[in-house]
Amino acid sequence: MNLKDKTVLITGSSQRVGKVIAITLARAGARIVIHYHTQEKEAVQTAKEIRSFGKDVLIVKGDISKKNDWMAMRNNVLEKWGRIDVLVNNAAIFYRTPLFDISEKDWNHFLDVNLKGTFWGCQVIGEFMTKNKSGKIINIADVSADHVWAGYIPYCTSKAGVVALTRGLAKALAPHVTINAVAPGTVLLAEEYDEEEENYLIERTPLKRIGSPEDIANAVRFLIEGSDFITGTVINVDGGRSIN
Repeated sequence: MNLKDKTVLITGSSQRVGKVIAITLARAGARIVIHYHTQEKEAVQTAKEIRSFGKDVLIVKGDISKKNDWMAMRNNVLEKWGRIDVLVNNAAIFYRTPLFDISEKDWNHFLDVNLKGTFWGCQVIGEFMTKNKSGKIINIADVSADHVWAGYIPYCTSKAGVVALTRGLAKALAPHVTINAVAPGTVLLAEEYDEEEENYLIERTPLKRIGSPEDIANAVRFLIEGSDFITGTVINVDGGRSIN
């Protein structure tokens, strides 16, 4: 698939990794749909940056954990451009959850946003793609799906679910729609990380550095433009950390 004039919806694309994915794909020629839930100011700024180099942008708001919001977002995109060629399920929540401090609210929050939100996107947008007999979905997973961190169990569990979804839906959406996942290692540190934690992560990574959002964006672009014969796979972009 060539990205020129293709319509790409990226969840959580107002900031951080999602923003870099949006800008990278826009520079490759795509028409970008920026999604946000609460970060309206950041979404407007990202749209402004993309428009500065001549690409059209649509901004949509929605709670991805709610199917009705997904249907509304889909309808907004189809009303403007008539098609959705690529969906990137990037939006997620991430924060530390020590085992004995985990509440029911925490557990539900992680599963609702990270897992259920990804599923609804795949179902709602995947149905349109299936009827259109064309489309690609890329889910942003995490290397912690296979190497669970003790202080982040709900998060890791939600991302393990994303991996399972990717593999199951690759069968369900075939033959016309491909679905894959990109599993980042450390590419942006959480705000609460200190220098000691950063050095610890670097030492555990064979390439001895933290990655960049561009590394993730380039992997997403590869899954769109690099091959139409890859589905149901997970690409680790982690500097080799998952092999330790």
